[in-house]
Amino acid sequence: MRGKTAEDLKLLELLDPVAEATGYGIVRLRLMGGEKQRRLQIMAERPIDGDMNVEDCARLSRAISEIMDAADPITGEYVLEVSSPGIDRPLTRLPDFTTYEGYEARLELDRMAEGRKRFRGVLAGVDGDNVAIDLEGEDHTALVPFAWIIEAKLVLSDELMKRGADVRAARIAADEQQQTSE
Repeated sequence: MRGKTAEDLKLLELLDPVAEATGYGIVRLRLMGGEKQRRLQIMAERPIDGDMNVEDCARLSRAISEIMDAADPITGEYVLEVSSPGIDRPLTRLPDFTTYEGYEARLELDRMAEGRKRFRGVLAGVDGDNVAIDLEGEDHTALVPFAWIIEAKLVLSDELMKRGADVRAARIAADEQQQTSE
């Protein structure tokens, strides 16, 4: 889910270590467009708190650009976009489903399960390699194999927006505290 195509996955192999060395984690990578106008879109975050501000995006963009210029893995020209995954972020790694437990999400599967491919409900964590989700209108918690999920995204809600505001406020306070101690 972090990459859709074989080319995306190769780029992830190249760029994951760069992101990690710079203090970030790549949430999702997509190389889009035709041969003439391609766009390399990277969503990333700080593993510590899941935040990603403008300075973080610029720092990671510079680090990725250096490696991309040296390795030249993409034929032709492309535009690099580095961004935060946003509040209603994609969920691309199994631990994401634990981190956002209690929040509403939409899941799309690569196959039919219980007569459908799309599910919406409140995340209830993980059980082994399965995502637990309390589906709307159902009394039991469903377990969906993580390997079957091709797309997962949080649903924007007041609770999710409050969580995002709290994370940003904590980061600002930590940054201010670090500046006063220097």
